[in-house]
This record gives sequence, C-alpha cells and structure tokens, in this order.
Amino acid sequence: MLVLPKVEALLDSALNLTRWKRSGAVVSAVQRESAGGVRGWRPATEEALYGPSGFYRRPEGPAGHFRTSVHASPLFAGAVARLLCLVDEALAHPAELAFVDMGAGRGELVTGVLEALPAEVASRARGYAVERAARPAGLDHRIEWLPAPPPDVTGLLFANEWLDNVPLDVAEADAEGTARLVLVREDGTEVLGEPVAGAEAEWLEKWWPLTATPDGPLPPPEAPDGPPPPEGVRLSAAGLQGPAQGLHGPYDPHAAEGLRAEIGLPRDAAWAAAVASLGRGLAVAVDYAHFAGARPPFGTLTGFKDGRETAPVPDGSCDITAHVALDACALPGARLLSQREALGALGVSGERPSLALASTDPTAYVRALAGAGEAAELTARGGLGDFGWLLQPVGIPDPLPDGERPST
Repeated sequence: MLVLPKVEALLDSALNLTRWKRSGAVVSAVQRESAGGVRGWRPATEEALYGPSGFYRRPEGPAGHFRTSVHASPLFAGAVARLLCLVDEALAHPAELAFVDMGAGRGELVTGVLEALPAEVASRARGYAVERAARPAGLDHRIEWLPAPPPDVTGLLFANEWLDNVPLDVAEADAEGTARLVLVREDGTEVLGEPVAGAEAEWLEKWWPLTATPDGPLPPPEAPDGPPPPEGVRLSAAGLQGPAQGLHGPYDPHAAEGLRAEIGLPRDAAWAAAVASLGRGLAVAVDYAHFAGARPPFGTLTGFKDGRETAPVPDGSCDITAHVALDACALPGARLLSQREALGALGVSGERPSLALASTDPTAYVRALAGAGEAAELTARGGLGDFGWLLQPVGIPDPLPDGERPST
C-alpha cells in the first residue's frame, strides 16, 4: 500500500485510536459473548478480509483501494523478472521454471513478470497465482490459479505485501505492565482480554517485549544489544530503520501501560510453510517491516479504504493490515535488505537521464525521464524504498548481487 504517513503522525494516530477504541474493561473468555461478541483481532480480521463477504472477495480487488509497487510502475515487474532470471541461472536452467505469486490480487504481478521475461526463459516459465479470491476473467491461460502454493516447485516464490495481510492478534500492556490480548467488536471498539500466554507470550518476549526502557529508546537493529536475527541471517542496516520503542525519562515499572504489539507468530508459520513449498529456488517477501530494537511502541494495525488510511474496523468494509516483523520470519540462511537496495541491485535507478540525450533523441529522453520518475517512486526514502525484502534461498546460493547494477 502506497500511503505512508510520517512516523510522528503514525504514532499520534495509533495513540488516539487506542484512546477512543478501548473501553477500559478487561474481559475473560467466559464474558466474551455477553460483552457484545468481542474476539481477538486474528479471527476478526480473518473473517473481515477472507470471509464470504470479506474485503478481498470484493469485485474491485485490492487495486480499487490502494497501490502497491506492482501498480506504481511496470519497472517493478521487470525487476522481479530479472530476479527470476538470476534464479534460473542459479538453478542451471531447469526444464520448468516456476514463478509463484503469493497473495496475487488480480494477477497483475505474475502477468507482468511473464511478459517481461526473455523469450527463451518465458518458454520454460510457468506462472502460479496464489489467492483466495476467484480467478479473474481474461487472465493469461498460462497462469494457474491456486488457493495455496504448489508443492515442490523449482523457481521463485514472491510474496509482495502478502504477510501484512496474514491475520494476527494484538497485545497491549495494562496498568500493571501485563501483556493482554486486545479484543475487538465488529464496529472496531476494543477491550482488553486475558493475559497473553503460551507460544504467543514466548514470541512477544523474544521479538517484541512490551516494556519501557530506563534509558530511552532501544538501540537500532544493528546494535549488539538488541535481539539478534536467527543464526545465519544477513541483516543489512541501510534503510531498515523504524520508530524506536521505549519511553524517555526515569524508569517506571508502570510506564509500559498502553504499549501495543502485533503477535507475529502466524506470519512466521505462514512464511515457513511458503518456503517449504519450494523444492529449490528462492523465496522473497516484500512488505512494510520493522526490526528488533526499533518496534513501533503502539503497533501498526490500521485500515485502508478508497485510497485512504482509516481506522481498522473488522466488518469487511476496509483492508486491515499491520507491518511485518520480517526478522522474526527469517529462517537460517536468509538475507534482509531494503527495497531500495534490492531494486538497485536489479538495475532500477531513479537517476535522471543526461540532458545531452534530449538534444540527440528527444523521444528517448522523455521516455527515460518518465522511467526515472517511476523508479524514484519505487526506491524513495520514506516511501516504497523503505519496504523490507526478505530473501530465503532454498538449495541454491543467494542469487541477488550486492550493490547497484547499471539501469536497464
């Protein structure tokens, strides 16, 4: 989704939403029905997005409400096609080369990638669109439409803004600093439920502890004090910063009240299952992201509707999304970097063409200038360029080179 509010505005908005949405009550499992049918954000989001009348079942599709990198420019599909070619080389040019588009929307990315491939690679490529909504009319017959990723394929699995729509529960610290599940009604109003327990509590403790720090914000992701990424994961510090969690001032054991976190365990499991579907190749997740040591103190849960950010209301009227803890999703051997870095390595640059071209070939200059503008949007700081890319090789070396390549 293209709308990216400034960090300060995001924090203010999150705090204000918390104030007006929470009633102040604490609800037990026995009381839920009498409390107006409140439930956790995970089941509420599941129904609101993917139920029979869910947001993603609507005929206009996601593109009717927001733009992703796929909709911003065909340069994105072209870059992914070049990445697929690099995977093809690493796989020694298999007879069948799969491209799996997770959360395919209406098939825009997989269609663009197949169209951008060189003829020889395209002759061996097979496209898969993984999506819960029905197959759109007129989609390329070469693309197979599936509800789950195909098993044991060889190639590239690409999840662009998929994980942020995998439903999850939300936790909030109460007046005693205890992390409790946030329960929500269909109108979006919230109450606090029971304390987070079990595997969810363990995930919070490791990846997103709801604690105020005595010395201000926690260190940035690359600092040794923060929780390290899983063993063998490469973390690029450039461009992977976010709003710092923690409270300034003297330490107060009750200062954690109101801090919120999205419990990313379902996303970790969803990503692991997607990666496991690959026989050999590369799995890539691209999304809004944050990292250990720089988690947003009030969470990131929000809604989108008609091109605008809105309060998240689980009634099927809007998208419901939350940024992704990509470092928690990463498996051993993964690499984390920004979209700006990844697209730079794939030849996408916002550099303006030489003015000399304007005098020798004005048409080519105008075309190159338009491309530079689109590339700048895809790689912009404070925008799409700050998205996180998680690269997970399966049975091959990481095929994406470090550093920028010449523009193509």
